[in-house]
Amino acid sequence: MNYDKAMNSNKVDFGRMPPQAFLLGLLSAFDNRYQAVADRYLKEITWKQFFAIICINLCKEAPTLNDLSEVMGSSHQNVKQILLKLESKGFVLMMADEKDKRKQRYFVTDKCRAFLEENDKHNEISTQIIDQIFEGVDKNSLAVTIETIMQMERNLER
Repeated sequence: MNYDKAMNSNKVDFGRMPPQAFLLGLLSAFDNRYQAVADRYLKEITWKQFFAIICINLCKEAPTLNDLSEVMGSSHQNVKQILLKLESKGFVLMMADEKDKRKQRYFVTDKCRAFLEENDKHNEISTQIIDQIFEGVDKNSLAVTIETIMQMERNLER
């Protein structure tokens, strides 16, 4: 949906919506649209699966389900489903922690690393997509947006 057009059409009435509610809806709708575009681009895996791989690689050591759920900001159940799909595709491997066998840790596989390397060759395309998304957004606005969303996140945790 083009919100500029929608706000000026007679199909939707955003007029009485507080800006906070509008922003939350806008973020949710953007997330859905971005996910659809990213899914088409990635083909072999979904955006959420790719995001899980990114988060695994951000961790200083192979993460547990709890670690990954926290980093991804999602429930254990949702993250577990994503990891099971990645595991069935050969992208991640679950192994018992060496120090505490009760803990399971997730590792990316050679197949996953090859996928990342192949997609990195196409980095120019993803850079173009990101540049297009942020076209016309100055660094100050971006910093304010990041800080706003981080504050919203902190408020959620209270």
